[in-house]
Amino acid sequence: MAIKIISWNVNGYRAVLGKGFGDFLASASPDILGLQEVKACPEQLAEKDTDFPGYNCAWNCAEKKGYSGVSAFFKEKPLKAANGFGETRFDREGRVITLEYPGFHLLNVYFPNGGQGPERLKYKLDFYEAFLSHIEKLRKTGKAVLFCGDVNTAHKEIDLARPKENVENSGFMPVERAWLDKITALGWVDTFRMFHPETGQYTWWDYKTRARERNVGWRIDYFFINKEKASLVLDAFIMPEVQGSDHCPIGIKLAA
Repeated sequence: MAIKIISWNVNGYRAVLGKGFGDFLASASPDILGLQEVKACPEQLAEKDTDFPGYNCAWNCAEKKGYSGVSAFFKEKPLKAANGFGETRFDREGRVITLEYPGFHLLNVYFPNGGQGPERLKYKLDFYEAFLSHIEKLRKTGKAVLFCGDVNTAHKEIDLARPKENVENSGFMPVERAWLDKITALGWVDTFRMFHPETGQYTWWDYKTRARERNVGWRIDYFFINKEKASLVLDAFIMPEVQGSDHCPIGIKLAA
């Protein structure tokens, strides 16, 4: 038996509701679905907008309305659902939901974008380091620790269509990529690369330049797992055929 987990930056939950989200949930039928950049809270939505057969949900909303935010839909209720990771300046932006199950911790994360200038780049890098400290603590519990979501950085040249043109742009700057080098050196495994070491597949395309039509994309959405539990991952995949956002969903199958 395998647990199917999907992650998707929807770039606005209310927007994706009108683009077949309910149909996607029914057809993909994940056991757990983590959404990022939802830009909404349940109190801003009609009850039917969060009520889907077979699913419960949890939300973490930013203090600023219409900004950031994450949510999770799940068939089996977790032992615990927790928001944030205990640092106010990060937690106020509604970027993390952690679901604890008997065999694993799953963190659904919308990592900051560093593209709005030096201050936000520093915030992003500080978030990276604080988050790493948090998952290293969870690792000591002995359970599998997975985190998924929009990391807002492409790791290697294979992870974007035009690497040379983007070295100075946030999302592919050496200082951002260095964190991904650091976590992989510490034994956090990029699950997609376990199964697809050489495939140039992408998860985000720029709307303005209609990049999706030409598949000029970036792979900035990930599932990572601590290496001592990596054998639990049975498959990892990207779903570029799913429309509705400038990102597409990604997923894994985890041994139950």
